Amino acid sequence: MFNLKAKAQELIFEFKGDDYLFGLKCLDKVGKIIALTGDNILLITNLHQRGKDFFDRIVTSLKSSKLNITGHTQTAHPNSPKEDVFRMAEAILALKPDSILVASGGSGIDAAKAAIVLAGLGGDLEDYFGVGKVTKKILESKKTLIPCLALQTASGSSAHLTKYSNITDFQISQKKLIIDMAIVPPKSLFDYSLTQTMSPSFTCDGAFDGLAHCLEVYYGASGESFDKIEEVVLTGIELILACLETAVIDPTNLEAREALGLATDLGGYAIMMGGTNGAHLTSFSLVDILSHGRACALLNPYYTVFFAPAIQYQLHRLAELFTKYGLMSAESTSLEGRELGIAVANGLIVLSKKVDFPTTLSEIEGMDDLHIDKALTAAKNPQLESKLKNMPVPLTAGNVNEYMRPILQAALTGDFNLIKMFYNQRMSTP
Repeated sequence: MFNLKAKAQELIFEFKGDDYLFGLKCLDKVGKIIALTGDNILLITNLHQRGKDFFDRIVTSLKSSKLNITGHTQTAHPNSPKEDVFRMAEAILALKPDSILVASGGSGIDAAKAAIVLAGLGGDLEDYFGVGKVTKKILESKKTLIPCLALQTASGSSAHLTKYSNITDFQISQKKLIIDMAIVPPKSLFDYSLTQTMSPSFTCDGAFDGLAHCLEVYYGASGESFDKIEEVVLTGIELILACLETAVIDPTNLEAREALGLATDLGGYAIMMGGTNGAHLTSFSLVDILSHGRACALLNPYYTVFFAPAIQYQLHRLAELFTKYGLMSAESTSLEGRELGIAVANGLIVLSKKVDFPTTLSEIEGMDDLHIDKALTAAKNPQLESKLKNMPVPLTAGNVNEYMRPILQAALTGDFNLIKMFYNQRMSTP
């Protein structure tokens, strides 16, 4: 385990360098890492509700670096509702800080990123969903964004490291995505010991989100970046396989908490080199009935079977790892094609069952055919087109219904036989 963690630490430093402080017991350094971004800080957090000690330590660190807290506003609710984005943007416009420190889990950081865009560039949230819309507006308007400094408090989305901001419109129960290098926090910190307060359920949600980042990027990887992506994602996945159950059974186990923090950070590294695809895309339409990590955990086995002919190399490597951790039999590693995909998918299902996660959509209260229809409609939305493009199988808006509907029907019932294969797939190696 020591060697695996050391490798993860090297990869994360390679990714972010001195712009990121991470590890155990580093919370008190937050003032130093953001001291160069301006004297007046707007603090966005609910940490004072989780434990006054955390909040007081942040305030003390900021003051010791001679930084002034000009105001404090609440972080976002789960899944970053657009109303929280609007509230944060209003606070930014009212207080005019030099920079913003958001100390939160992924939802709060995502909402803060979007709020900074709205406050700095104006317009409507819809103007920025998709790829590169923020940078385009910056270039056109010649405006700049207030720096967003991110202090992560939960292992999962890696929002503190990435170019993504997931925002939910709960009036239509649909999540959308801003993807832009302009919203990457310039400085960030993650004290993994903060995650000891995560519940077992929340711990699993975050771990499976990180697993989905690694898995989906690996499925879609190719070309010159493949070797580096493989190194990152297999390290992250192995850390999750090795320590998830321990973190669930003993939430205060710092070794397990550090491992999951490192693993989900590697998920962030992965999605900055590649992109997520099928499971993430569908999860955006299930936001009213499933947490994000849980949705990805449930959906990825079925997309794995669909992608199987195109990702044989990746599946063989995953099969080796799953066998090592008792999720697959050694005999199944010799399978090929769709059968290998089914074996790896079953390995993912075994992992979900170990932590009492659902493995079919029919187990989810509120699931109905309308959710499937909504997911198919969302997959055709140009604002989410990047997820289709990232698939190792070349789906388009024109054939989403033909191929994605059977995947979702299989996820509803647990029957892999319902999945219709895209026979133009080639048996590929990277």
